[in-house]
Amino acid sequence: MTRKQKRLSVIAVGAAFLIGATALTFYALGQKASYFYMPGDLQAATLQPGQRIRLGGLVEEGSIVRGQGTQVAFSVTDHENTVKVTYTGILPDLFREGQGVITEGSFGPDGVFVADSVLAKHDENYMPKEVADSLKAKGVWEEGSGKAN
Repeated sequence: MTRKQKRLSVIAVGAAFLIGATALTFYALGQKASYFYMPGDLQAATLQPGQRIRLGGLVEEGSIVRGQGTQVAFSVTDHENTVKVTYTGILPDLFREGQGVITEGSFGPDGVFVADSVLAKHDENYMPKEVADSLKAKGVWEEGSGKAN
């Protein structure tokens, strides 16, 4: 092999390695992706059974029902549509009715969203960006107020 051929083979092996690493990274990230939906978006969505998603919106007024132990049922709404959610675990301290929330999980066979994590606001004026953007688009979010209309 000449020097030129050796250089080209090293470059080719390096390029193949980088392409393989990039492909594996994108594959791994694609497997972990959970898509964000508002309650109104779910009607048009085609979800696979057991597919993990993020469901965001506002905790509906009067919907929180505490069960035995750490079981909680509540509804997430965008003021047009509502989705029933169940969660077993400790809720964030600032979780309450009328505030923004993002839940992660999947739909159960009964059509109820089974959350395995619940994220709530962290101060008086905070709303998760995805939730705020979706509510603003629907005209039910007032900028800077921390509350929906």
